Amino acid sequence: MLKNKEWKIIVDESPLKGSCNMAVDEYLFRSLGERPETYLRFYQWERPTVSLGYSQDVEKVVDVDHCREHGIDIVRRITGGKLVLHHTEITYSVCSSDVETFTSKLSDSYKLISQALLLGLAKMGLNPILSPDPPSAYARGNLPCFSYPARNEVEVMGKKIVGSAQKRTEARFIQHGSIPLEDDEGLLGSVSRLKEGEEKVRMTSLKQALRRKVTFEWAVEYLTAGFSEYFGISLNPKTFDERENEAIIEIQKLRYESRDWTFFHRDS
Repeated sequence: MLKNKEWKIIVDESPLKGSCNMAVDEYLFRSLGERPETYLRFYQWERPTVSLGYSQDVEKVVDVDHCREHGIDIVRRITGGKLVLHHTEITYSVCSSDVETFTSKLSDSYKLISQALLLGLAKMGLNPILSPDPPSAYARGNLPCFSYPARNEVEVMGKKIVGSAQKRTEARFIQHGSIPLEDDEGLLGSVSRLKEGEEKVRMTSLKQALRRKVTFEWAVEYLTAGFSEYFGISLNPKTFDERENEAIIEIQKLRYESRDWTFFHRDS
C-alpha cells in the first residue's frame, strides 16, 4: 500500500499516569482538522491501570476495592471495547482524518491497522494472524478484552497478542490498543469480576511468544517499521508546545480525573 504520505509520530519513552495517557490520545483526536492527517503514538503506563470501555458499567467488570487497596488506577476510555489491564506493555494509538487511506468505515480502518501490526510483529520473528469472529457470548458479556480475540485482531499461536478499540466521528477516528510485553494474567484475574468457572484469558505476551524478554524501545522500533512499510509513509516526530500541553492538562483534569466520568458515566 503506497501512499507517499507523512504521519506524525510520538514515542513517550517515560511512562505516564493513566489519566494523562488518555488525555493525550483525546487531545490528538480532537486536534484533527478537515485536511487529512494522521498521528501514531506509542506509550507506557506509570503504574498498573485498568481501563474501561466507553459504555461499560464499572461495578460489573472491575473489583474497585481490590484496585484501591493495591494502588491500581482506573480510567475510562472514549473508545469502546472491554476491560484492559495496562501494566508491562506497549500501548499504541492511531488518530486520523485520512479517509483516502483508512476509508470511512470502522471495520476497514481496524483491519488496516491490524495488518500494519502484523507486519511489525512478523519483523520481530513471529507468525501472527488476523482473528476470526469470537464466540457470541464474549461479545455480549463482561469478560476482559484479552479473553478472546475480536474479529481482525491479532493473535499468535492461537492466543491474542493485541487488544484494540476505536472511536469514530464522521471522517475522524482514534484507535488504541495494548500489546503486552510480559504475562499479567494473575493481576488481570484479581482486578476483573470474573465468575467462578468463566474462562479468564486467552492472551500471550511478546516475552512468551519470543521466549525472551524484550524492551519497549526494541519492540517499538519494529512496530514503527511495520506501520511505515505497510502504509508507505514517512514518520516525522511530533512534540507538544506549551499551548498544547495546557490543553492536554485541561482534558486530563476535567475528564480523566473526574470521578463522575470514570465511575458513573453511562452511554446515552
